[in-house]
Parts: sequence; structure tokens; C-alpha cells
Amino acid sequence: MNTGMKLAAGMALACVAGLSHAAQYVVTTQDVSADSERKLLKAVPSMKIIRQMTDKSRFVVNLPDRGLDAALDTLRSAAFVKAVEEDYWVTTQYVPNDPYISNQYSLMDDSVEPAGINLWGALDYTFGAGAIVAVLDTGYVPHPDLDSNRLPGYDMISSSSTAGDGNGRDSNATDVGDYAWYCGSFSSSWHGSHVAGTAAGVGDNGTGITGIAYQAEFVPVRVLGKCGGSLSDIADGIVWAAGLPVSGTSTNNNPADVINLSLGGSGSCTSYIQDAIDDAVAAGSVVVVAAGNSNANASNYTPASCNNVITVAAVDETGGKASYSNYGSVVELAAPGSSILSTIDSGRKTSTGPAYAYYSGTSMATPTVAGVVALMKAANPSLTPSEVLTILQSTSRSFPASCSGCGTGIVDAEAAVATALTY
Repeated sequence: MNTGMKLAAGMALACVAGLSHAAQYVVTTQDVSADSERKLLKAVPSMKIIRQMTDKSRFVVNLPDRGLDAALDTLRSAAFVKAVEEDYWVTTQYVPNDPYISNQYSLMDDSVEPAGINLWGALDYTFGAGAIVAVLDTGYVPHPDLDSNRLPGYDMISSSSTAGDGNGRDSNATDVGDYAWYCGSFSSSWHGSHVAGTAAGVGDNGTGITGIAYQAEFVPVRVLGKCGGSLSDIADGIVWAAGLPVSGTSTNNNPADVINLSLGGSGSCTSYIQDAIDDAVAAGSVVVVAAGNSNANASNYTPASCNNVITVAAVDETGGKASYSNYGSVVELAAPGSSILSTIDSGRKTSTGPAYAYYSGTSMATPTVAGVVALMKAANPSLTPSEVLTILQSTSRSFPASCSGCGTGIVDAEAAVATALTY
């Protein structure tokens, strides 16, 4: 994994249109005549004329299902008719113009990439505007693919040594770097920015990558610093992200529709983290968490094993279980987590400027699901957390390769958003 990699510009994909059959036809007459409409109705009395087109020789018509072939034969054989053509229904299949998008295999249609989440079809419904994603992680760095989607956040790290910024909790969620040789971390990860870029990075701006819900906004909540972070800080971060009061902090005026937790550790779900999750869910936030990267049963990890969360396993490019991914009965579904390209900083220790990198882990699969949830909430803001989970699981698609203990399937963005609109 090359954490400092700056990619050369790839091919931008264009907007394309898909065609599907509509129950209408366009009839072109031989000439413009005031008598054409009467002739059409005399030829096929059951036909309904919708309108006359601008050039006056063409008519948009509905033909009855019963006897359709006979009606078409009658019209096409009529001396005054020049042509009878199907009226096609055209839909957009929007693809953002970001130059690295061809490197984002996880967003592609599953007919092209086995692990693809079918994002382009979901973007026909919404780009995510109005939805809010809280990213509880290492904070954020300034980045052209993040800045315009970033809302005010909070630094919830209570230990100044862990925070590395010389103080404890405050309203500055900037990631100062988590380099700590004494913990075996010999370069800063910029992990929170990578996660934020996957879920809600700026898209269609002609720069870098696109996020999944690329018109959603994200709230960075800094809970991880040097060597990690405490579960108690994370619990307070969950409550704060949901817009609920946390003593000694300012109020989050942008309560999250979905809270992303790309973090975890060994151990059972504690009462205080469960209470924080329950409070957030009761306030309307969907909580999405990483299953973990130990190739072990996720029931032995927290917060993956907590109730009221959506626990996400990772698949690799084949659509099968990634070698590192945790698994088990607590996992709800899976998403691509291997070689995911997103936003980071180029600095090895401290921030030196924006960059992009490929990361792997359930940390990357989790914001993929969180981004889809943001699209669902943008499409239907009234969805409850339980309804979101039901839709995600019922619309997930079957694994194209082995993924035992990975939940119901791979998240399908298009199917999930389309279903969300009907609830």
C-alpha cells in the first residue's frame, strides 16, 4: 500500500443514456394534412392520439396491447403513413467527470466489476444532497475533494498526548497526523480523510475521485489519534454526532443521518458504547461499523458486536471475502474494501498537501455502505434506521465468490435507493 501515491490523471467517463421500450409510437404521415388525424383514427379506431409533433407530419400515439401487431401492420401498410416507430424512454445513467473514476472499481456496475456496487444507477435518483454523514475517525485534512462537503466537526479526544495537538477536546477536528513510532506507526495514515472521501467526497468537480454520496455533507469527529483512541471518547463522539448533548462541548447543529465507525478493537460490546449507539439510533442516526481486519469472528470485537449497528465485512475485487475481513453472525452485509482509492494527505508525519491513495480494510468497506445510506436518506429522509437495514439487506446481491459469514450479500446502491423511494 503506497500511502503517498499521487496518481496520474485517468480517463474521465462521459454521461451516457440508456434506452428502454415505452408503450408509445410515433407515426409519420406522408405529408402535412388537416385530415391526417381522422385517417389515423379510422385506420385504428382503438388508437389514442397523444399529441401532434412540431413538424405537423408526426403524431405520438398509444396503441392497445390487445391486437398490437395487427394495428402496427395496418398503420405501416396505409398509403398515407410513411413510418411507424417506437417511442423510446430515455434515462440518464450519470457518471461524474472526476479523472480518477476509472480507478474506482468498487463503484462500477457488477456486470463490469464483480464487486461493484452499481453506483451509476443510484445517481439517476439522487447525488446525496441534504444527507449528512458523520465520520468518527482521525479527523480531516484540507483537500479539494473534501473541503466543499465538510461541515464543522469536533475533536473529541480527551487526552492531549493522544490528540497530538497540544490540547484536549475542542471544536477543531483537523487531523494533525497519527505518526507514532512507539506504537509501530511510522507514517501518518490520514485515515479519516480517506474514509470521508469514500462516503462523501466531492464529485463531478473534474478533480481526483468521486465520493459515493458526492453531494452529501460530512461532519468530522476526531476520536482517533496517536496509537488509536479510547472507547469512552468514541461513545461521546457517537452521541455528539447524533446531535445530542455532551457535557463540556458545543452542540452539533448538523445531526448525522448516518454515523460511520471505521474502527474497532477486541472485546465485547460495553454498556456505555451500547447506550451511546442506542441513543443515536433513537435520535434517527444509522450507525455503520467495520467488522474488523483479523480474519476472525466479529462477535469478539467492538463495536462490531454491538446491537443496533450495521456491521460490514469486506470483499475483494473478485466479490469474495477479503482475506483479512472478520465474519460471523453479527455481520449484516458486505462491501468492497480492497484497494479502495480515496483522499489523504501526502505528508509522512505532518500535513504537506492533498494526495490520493489505495487503502484496504473493512474500514474502507464501511464508508461504502455509509455512502449508500446517505443516498437512501437523501432520496427518502423519513426512513428509520431499521427500515434502512431492511432495505440494504433485502436489496443486497449474491456474492459472486465465496464469502461465508459476510451477511446477506454485497451492497447494491441502485437497488437500495430505488427501494428507498417506495417506502
